[in-house]
Amino acid sequence: MLYGLDIGGTKIELAAFNEKLEKQYSERVPTPKNSYEEWLDTIVALVEKADAKFGVKGSVGLGVPGFVNHETGIAEITNIRVADNKPILKDLSERLGREVRAENDANCFALSEAWDKENQQYPCVLGLILGTGFGGGLVFNGKVHSGKVGMAGELGHLQLNYHALKLLGWDKAPIYDCGCGNRACLDTYLSGRGFEMLYRDLQGETLSAKEIIERFYAQDESAVKFVNMFVELCAISIGNIITALDPHMIVLGGGLSNFDYLYEALPKALPAHLMRSAKVPVIKKAKYGDSGGVRGAAALFLERK
Repeated sequence: MLYGLDIGGTKIELAAFNEKLEKQYSERVPTPKNSYEEWLDTIVALVEKADAKFGVKGSVGLGVPGFVNHETGIAEITNIRVADNKPILKDLSERLGREVRAENDANCFALSEAWDKENQQYPCVLGLILGTGFGGGLVFNGKVHSGKVGMAGELGHLQLNYHALKLLGWDKAPIYDCGCGNRACLDTYLSGRGFEMLYRDLQGETLSAKEIIERFYAQDESAVKFVNMFVELCAISIGNIITALDPHMIVLGGGLSNFDYLYEALPKALPAHLMRSAKVPVIKKAKYGDSGGVRGAAALFLERK
C-alpha cells in the first residue's frame, strides 16, 4: 500500500493508494501549530491508523510546501514553523520504522500527472502551477528531478527578462517585490495573484481573476487587450523554460489553469519564443486537482518498468 501525505499550513491529508494509484482511503486533520513533537505525533498517528486498517506497513511519501535539503536532511518549509529547520525525514523514519521520502508539493503535483495512464507515454513532464504563486516540478521517466539540494523546480524565482520588460513597457512596467527577497520574480507575475495585480496596475481597475476572465469572454476591450498581453508574457517566460528543459508535455495546475483560453492561445504564442527547430510540447490541464498532492507523494515509491 502506498501512502501519500499532503502537508499543508492548515491541514494534513493522508491518502492510501494501491499500485495503480487508485485511492483506497483518505483522512484529513488540522496541522498542529504548537510544537514539533505534536506535528510528528500527528503524522505518525495517521500512518499507524492506515497500517491498522489495511494490515500492512505502507510506504510513506510526503509533499511539503518547501523542500528537504538533500545534503543536510533539514526541512526548509517556512510556512510550517514547527517543522521548519528540523530533520523531519530522520525523525519520522525512526518513529515509523521505515523509509520516509519527501518532495516539494509542486514536484508531487507534476509526479501525479506524469503517472496518469495517458501521460506515461511522455518521458519528460513539466508541471507548472499558476495559483497563488507560480511554481513547477520536473519529472523524468516517472522520477522527480529535484537537483543537488532539493530545490530544482523553483521556477517562480526566475526573473523577468528583457522581452518581458519590453512587453510590459519600460517606463510603466510594475516591478513587484517577491517573498524570496528578490524583485521581478515570475511568482508575482504568472500567478493568479500576479494576473490580478497586473490588471490593476496596467488597466487601472481592481478586479478578481474571475471578473477579468468574465469580461474577456464578454469581449470587453480592456480585458481582451490585457489577456492577450498576459498570454504573451506567459509565452516569453515559459518559452525560456522550454528552451532549457525541452519537455515532452506540460501540465498546468492552480486556479488560473482553469482559464481554458490559455490552452488555445499559449501554443500559438510560444513558437515565436523558441528556437527554430523546437516544437511546442503537449499542454494539458491537470487531471487530479486537490488530490494531486497526496497522489504524487504516494508515487514517490513507484518505479517505471
